[in-house]
Amino acid sequence: MISLLKKKSDLFGAIASGLCLIHCLATPFLFFAAACADSCCAASPAWWRWIDVGFLLISFLAVFRSSRLGSNRLLKVGLWLSWFSLAIFVTNEQLGLLSVSHYFKYGSGIALITFHLLNLRHCRCQKNNCCVNHG
Repeated sequence: MISLLKKKSDLFGAIASGLCLIHCLATPFLFFAAACADSCCAASPAWWRWIDVGFLLISFLAVFRSSRLGSNRLLKVGLWLSWFSLAIFVTNEQLGLLSVSHYFKYGSGIALITFHLLNLRHCRCQKNNCCVNHG
């Protein structure tokens, strides 16, 4: 897995972020039977909620690697901003600090996927080695 992350960090990051988004979207539907009014995610088991943290760690590694190898400054900033916003919203949900719409978390996840795919596309350029050692 680590060698795949080193060679294809953007592809890996986009897939991990996509799976995280599916996980977040599925949570209310899977645990709806727990009679949840406002916080159906709180009714989910702890192991299910910790999957979010696992996805955050994997996506951190992908963003770190992609931003290190990429040459487009705007894409690097976009990757980090979308990851930090996703981390803030997931952490907030885990700790239950503020009541924030899930759409912010979904938007951050979609932004992270988008920036990974844009960086992947940018790194396929054939001139000037736009992404050194990026596979």
